[in-house]
Amino acid sequence: MTLFERIIAREIPAQILHEDDLCIAINDINPQAPTHLLIIPKKPIIRVSLSSHEEVSILGHLLWTGGEIAKKLALDQSGFRLVINNGPDAGETVPHLHVHLLAGRSLHWPPG
Repeated sequence: MTLFERIIAREIPAQILHEDDLCIAINDINPQAPTHLLIIPKKPIIRVSLSSHEEVSILGHLLWTGGEIAKKLALDQSGFRLVINNGPDAGETVPHLHVHLLAGRSLHWPPG
């Protein structure tokens, strides 16, 4: 089981900021911005490039959830970023797809 599966199963404690039938959202333990949340699907999907067509609705739900959380935290006015890392060279450290929600500071482009 991945770290995220263990958090979802409540084997590892975490402050869950959002939960619904498809996903949870928690604070990142190594934040890269003042607000840095992880939106994690309950169904284990290794990464975007390994997802199936049957998982399209889950992938869309993760992005929609990021927007809803940003609105609740009043981050939608100043801006926020949603990021999905795919593979080790992209910074993927846990083989369980998740969306990073970053906000609270100016986020430059390109990220690097």
